[in-house]
Amino acid sequence: MPQLCAYLSFDGDCAEAMAFYAKVLDAKLEALITFGQMPDGDPVPPEHADKIMHAYLAHPDFALMAGDTPPGMPFDGMKGVMMALTYPGVADAERVFNALAQGGTVQMPLAATFWAATFGMLTDRFGTAWAVNGGPKEMRPT
Repeated sequence: MPQLCAYLSFDGDCAEAMAFYAKVLDAKLEALITFGQMPDGDPVPPEHADKIMHAYLAHPDFALMAGDTPPGMPFDGMKGVMMALTYPGVADAERVFNALAQGGTVQMPLAATFWAATFGMLTDRFGTAWAVNGGPKEMRPT
């Protein structure tokens, strides 16, 4: 069965970002391979050897992959994409939202919506956009 997995690009801070995401999302960083560790092939500029070619973060419910921009390619930032997280309860959504927001920019603070008990949007300090949902919306009789 196929699995869809996001692959994020960073501008030299992939290792730091993925370690942070592993901690915040309670996931395991299973791979962190530098360009300098690649098998024989195209030579890597010395200043790029410690940059991350491939990172793999595993969680029982999802996986996340990432890497630093390869040598010779410009980094244009992450555009037009948002990582969406949904938690069954509000407490976990608040914890993760607050951790991701540290050093980042909150576009929409956590608040009740018509689809969830809480929802918020932010861009973390690494430039990744996140939407965080928590808890089902209680349906009240009209």
